[in-house]
This record gives sequence, structure tokens and C-alpha cells, in this order.
Amino acid sequence: MAFNFGAPSGTSGTAAATAAPTGGFGGFGTTSTTAGSAFSFSAPTNTGTTALGGLFSQPTQAPTQSNQLINTASALSAPTLLGDERDAILAKWNQLQAFWGTGKGYFNNNIPPVEFTQENPFCRFKAVGYSCMPSNKDEDGLVVLVFNKKETEIRSQQQQLVESLHKVLGGNQTLTVNVEGTKTLPDDQTEVVIYVVERSPNGTSRRVPATTLYAHFEQANIKTQLQQLGVTLSMTRTELSPAQIKQLLQNPPAGVDPIIWEQAKVDNPDSEKLIPVPMVGFKELLRRLKVQDQMTKQHQTRLDIISEDISELQKNQTTSVAKIAQYKRKLMDLSHRTLQVLIKQEIQRKSGYAIQADEEQLRVQLDTIQGELNAPTQFKGRLNELMSQIRMQNHFGAVRSEERYYIDADLLREIKQHLKQQQEGLSHLISIIKDDLEDIKLVEHGLNETIHIRGGVFS
Repeated sequence: MAFNFGAPSGTSGTAAATAAPTGGFGGFGTTSTTAGSAFSFSAPTNTGTTALGGLFSQPTQAPTQSNQLINTASALSAPTLLGDERDAILAKWNQLQAFWGTGKGYFNNNIPPVEFTQENPFCRFKAVGYSCMPSNKDEDGLVVLVFNKKETEIRSQQQQLVESLHKVLGGNQTLTVNVEGTKTLPDDQTEVVIYVVERSPNGTSRRVPATTLYAHFEQANIKTQLQQLGVTLSMTRTELSPAQIKQLLQNPPAGVDPIIWEQAKVDNPDSEKLIPVPMVGFKELLRRLKVQDQMTKQHQTRLDIISEDISELQKNQTTSVAKIAQYKRKLMDLSHRTLQVLIKQEIQRKSGYAIQADEEQLRVQLDTIQGELNAPTQFKGRLNELMSQIRMQNHFGAVRSEERYYIDADLLREIKQHLKQQQEGLSHLISIIKDDLEDIKLVEHGLNETIHIRGGVFS
């Protein structure tokens, strides 16, 4: 049975992370264009989806494949190299090499040894993970270029990158290179997603299909120029057709046990968005672990940014609440001042007229309110009682300070805050009552003047 690491889920497009650099990064703008490198829109020779196709490429059926299987079986079960009991020990050693996925299996003096690789069906260090399937159309024209350079350096030289890629495309003035986005990859590599827009003479424009652009980049001379820029890998980012998905799922990758592959398809958490991919060897497992760690860091960075935005919004909310309270107090003050102005205006308007019935009724109501305010059992008395209780508490607090009671600091802050709110409420209520008393006095004064004036007129 094959060794299984489990089935960790992965992210799409990360196969580029482990590609070995094929050329030094000489800086953007250092490529040399050659004759015949102008970009053309001829039909691409390879229209398959490159992003995932390499993971499922099946080996070519060579004529000697059956002999290779026979030789492998002989090396693992019945070698005849020494002709004695040591062949059994050699068979176990060959089995160990096959399980590990490295080494050579000697089994016969007249036949070359079998090369054991991690793709052989007996290698146990294999697992199946999941990658996101691209959702972009071929018409979107998205092509991924992996640079052997840090993201910060790529961003600082992005304009030079665009100009250099434009030169790689032949410097055609009808073509415009655009950067869709960049992403950091493990091992100080960076993924850059680009697309090319072609402008026609009549003024319309369209994106060059991804497969066409990729086919151009895969030409030998163009690929050399990209390597001079530091490109280690290029691939399209297009969705898989239903036929391609069916073919990939029906045919297990090279060296993967069909039973494990079938179980991976059953365990797929989201068959609409994820597709199983093989992980062969510890190197591939380490690569996916680095990619997962990189994505976790990016998510944490985004969460930190969101947290800072939330904190800023909370501060703005606190400031807004304070301003609203201030405006409410200002509105109340303006309302009192407006009331005073209305009172004076009404006095001037009613000067010289006899008291009407509604005014007499209003005066009776004002007298009633004044009486309630001055009543011992009403608001004034209650306010005086509260003030007395506060003074008594302060007095007893000073007397009992020697008894040394200990109060929790948080509770003490809550008590202080509560008493402060009560004090502010009482002060505000007293202020309102004083303002209302002054307003009543003004009304009474205006009414008395009106009565004296009318008395002098009738006399």
C-alpha cells in the first residue's frame, strides 16, 4: 500500500514556487530583441491548460515499457545477480529503494539496473492534495510569469518590467502590456499576472487570448529573453473545460495508486472549485507547506489591516457621539434663547391689549408649574434632599476613611463614573429649572406691565 501524508488543501497556481531559476535576473530593460521576434496572433500550438496540465501529464507509452515492468518486478522479487541466498537480501534492498523512490535496482548481470524514481508505483512517499481550479476565460488573456525576485523589487521596477515585456513582444505600438496583480511566493519568488491589449486601426481593442500569448512566450528565442528578465516559469490562468476535467479525473497521475486517486475524488470537499493534485516526495510537501504558510501570512496581514480600519472607525464613532451630544446641548441652549426672544417679541406684540382668555389660561398653568417646582415634596425638595445625601455621604466618607476599606480599582472607576454622571445630570436639571424660572419671571413681568398699561388707559 502507498504511504499517505493526508490530503491537505492547497491554493491554485502555486506549482511555480519550486521551479528552479534558469537565468539570472539582470534587471528589466536588458533583454535584446532579435529579428523575427515580433508578436503574432497565429494559432497556438498548445491549447491545453498549462496551469494544471503539467501535474497530470502522463508518460509516453514507450515500446519497452512492458520490459521495464518485467525488469522492475524481477529486481523487487527475484533478482539473479549472485545466484545464492544473497539475492533475497538484494531483493529486500531493491524494495527499500523502490519504497523510498531513489537508487538503482540490480537484478541481472546481463541487464542494466532499474532506475527507481519517486514516480514509480511502489514509492510510498505520496499523497493527494487539492488545488483551486482557475475561473478565468481564455478571452481574459491572463498569463502568469514567475520571477526569481522579491515582490518589493518587482513593484519598484514595475514600469521597467512592462517596457521590457513590450520589447519581448516586438515593440508593436498596437500592443499594451498590463499588470493584473502580483503575489509573493516562497523562496523569494514573485508571481506576476499580466495581460496584453491589442488596439485595431478602427479604434477598437481586445485582449490577446491567454493561450496565444503563452504560445508566443514558449518560443525558444522569446523564452531566452524572458529568462534574462528572471522569469523561471510561465503558464496560462484559464479555466478547465468539462472534457479536460473529466480526463484528468479519470486518469490517475503517473505513479499514483488508482485506489488512492479514487478516494481523493470522493473526499474532495468542493468538487466544483477544487481538483485533486498529486504530492510526490517530501520536497513537494515542503513546497505546499511554504505556500500555505505564505497564504496564512497574507491573510493575517489583511486581518491586521481590517482590524486597524475597525479601530479607526470606532474612534470616529466615539468622536461623532461626543459631537452629537455637544450639538444636542447647543440645540437646547439655542431653544431656550429662542424661547426668550419669542417671549419678548410676544410681549411687544401684545402690548396695550387686554388679557385674552387663552393667555389667562396660560398664566394659570404657569402658576401651577411654579407651585409644583416650589413644593417641598416635588422637584425642588427632591433636589435638596439629594444634595443633602451627597453632603452626608461625603461627611461619613471622611469619618470612615480611617477604617481602611479596600475597593477593586475597576469597581472604583465605575462608581466614580456613575457618581459623575449623576452629578452632571443634577447640574443639568438645576440649570434647566433656573432657566425655566427666569422665563416664568419674564412672562410674569411682561404680563404685569401689560396690566399696568391697560389700567392707565382705562383710567
